[in-house]
Amino acid sequence: MYTGITQGTFEVVGAERVPDLLRYEVALPASMIEGLVPGASVSIDGVCQTVVTLTDEGRVTFEAIAETLDLTTLSELQVGQRVAVERSARVGDEVGGHDVAGHVIGTGEILEVVQEGHVCDLLVGVSPEWLKYILPKGFVAVDGSSLTVGRLDSGKGFWLHLIPETLRLTNLGKKAQGARVNVELDSRTVAIVDTVERVMAERSGV
Repeated sequence: MYTGITQGTFEVVGAERVPDLLRYEVALPASMIEGLVPGASVSIDGVCQTVVTLTDEGRVTFEAIAETLDLTTLSELQVGQRVAVERSARVGDEVGGHDVAGHVIGTGEILEVVQEGHVCDLLVGVSPEWLKYILPKGFVAVDGSSLTVGRLDSGKGFWLHLIPETLRLTNLGKKAQGARVNVELDSRTVAIVDTVERVMAERSGV
């Protein structure tokens, strides 16, 4: 479980592709590997990944299987690329974002980028069936970052308004039009919407 508060971006220093598997390494600083062990969970661009191996120098190995590669942007990873990283939450940690599981539903596309002063606005296009779960001022995780939805846009997607601190700690400010991003819906909103729809359908006899 994560809070959606990205702790920084770090470099991919190795990548090996074999059939249905991507094995890759991310270089993390000492502050990020303290207490980290094989089997631990780490969010990489919003995707929950398991630590396979790690070295004293901070090279941490992860493996992404075919289903993960099909659903997320990890299929596009290249050596030299920087990824957004969050260690899993511990009991007693401050929850500055919202509950994020690292279970990406799929990818969205950056449709527009608007830079105004210190704020960067992104229009994220998503599958139309997801929009009933995305509400103005509600939560959504994009590349692992817990973000507040600004507004919806005519069935195309939703706007995000990114402050300088978010731009500093994530890759979102570097995304160009056409770039893909990983999207995780707020699980509570999904549960509520699905429950209401089911109850209404039962009452109407559908």
